[in-house]
Amino acid sequence: MSAVDQLLQANEGYAQDFTKGDLPIPPGRRVAVVTCMDARIVTSRLLGLDEGDAHVIRNAGGSAREALRSLVISQRLLGTNEIAIIHHTDCGMLTFSNEDLHAKVRDDLGADASHIDFLPFADLEQSVRDDVDFLKGSSLIPEEVVIRGFIYDVKSGRLTDVEC
Repeated sequence: MSAVDQLLQANEGYAQDFTKGDLPIPPGRRVAVVTCMDARIVTSRLLGLDEGDAHVIRNAGGSAREALRSLVISQRLLGTNEIAIIHHTDCGMLTFSNEDLHAKVRDDLGADASHIDFLPFADLEQSVRDDVDFLKGSSLIPEEVVIRGFIYDVKSGRLTDVEC
């Protein structure tokens, strides 16, 4: 059975007991979380979230630049007024450069990805600060929005506040 078929099978069990179909569209805690797509991060567990509590926006590295479109929708249309940026230890984004990945795509696929900035970073804490600064400097995010940055330790499960 393929991995996707296994997911579909698991969904059948989930749907049988599902009782939260009447939740409102806006998140109850009025918060948006931007974090990495890393499979070791289960955002709802590490933050104590239930369905309907928060918008969780995931992408490679937890990039605020890549999440901006979703954050604008979350705030302007759905009422969030706080943002948590969560990057993590042992992140794959620390392991390559744009040039490395451009070459790999060219070698593996014969395709040109040189127009894509994959947004790798070399310093974990600085990447959090850069994302917080990016959002605070964006005209698309109001000044009164609370924006905080954190690092999640994949070994201990703990969040550390990053001074920004």
